[in-house]
Amino acid sequence: MQRMGMLIGVKPDKIDEYKRLHAAAWPHVLAQIKGSNIQNYTIFLREPENLLFGYWEYHGTDFEGDMTRMAEDPKTREWWTHTDPCQSPLATRAEGEQWSMMEEVFHTD
Repeated sequence: MQRMGMLIGVKPDKIDEYKRLHAAAWPHVLAQIKGSNIQNYTIFLREPENLLFGYWEYHGTDFEGDMTRMAEDPKTREWWTHTDPCQSPLATRAEGEQWSMMEEVFHTD
């Protein structure tokens, strides 16, 4: 299992919409997440900085392959047409990233 964290901005005028979307997340998208070997996926909001912090645990063996299959899923792509306009990707993100992946520097159980 690999713990993963990521960060992105959220547009202040889109926070309510983003919360509404996730309060009624599409069942197909949730199934796609689970089918991509992701568990314990959580998104936190930090205001007034308007940052979203995402956390998940990856339980697979081919992260790139799982993420490629997720990105190719038509219903997931449709979901992103609703969520992406709410987000403000960080200027320092890596090429091809929407959310900026983070390095784990500490963990304790």
